[in-house]
Amino acid sequence: MSKDPFLSLLEKLRAEKQWPQVYMFKFISPADNQTIAKVQELFDASQAQISMRESRNGNYVAISVKELMLTPENVIERCRLASEIPGVMVL
Repeated sequence: MSKDPFLSLLEKLRAEKQWPQVYMFKFISPADNQTIAKVQELFDASQAQISMRESRNGNYVAISVKELMLTPENVIERCRLASEIPGVMVL
């Protein structure tokens, strides 16, 4: 059985942060409109600030999202959902 990749992040968030707070998520996605749209759908369009930057060769897109999160568990939930999208890396 493999270790939960988000467990150490959850522990750090619980220990170091006061909640609720604005959290910045960072992802790397293939430069595919459908994949990018799936990442964007994870966030509330009216509340999240989403910015994107294309890689030098145009194969990938760096996606940064700032949104108010109520608890560390909310952060981990979004990270888990994003990690299930094929090709997306959670940073």
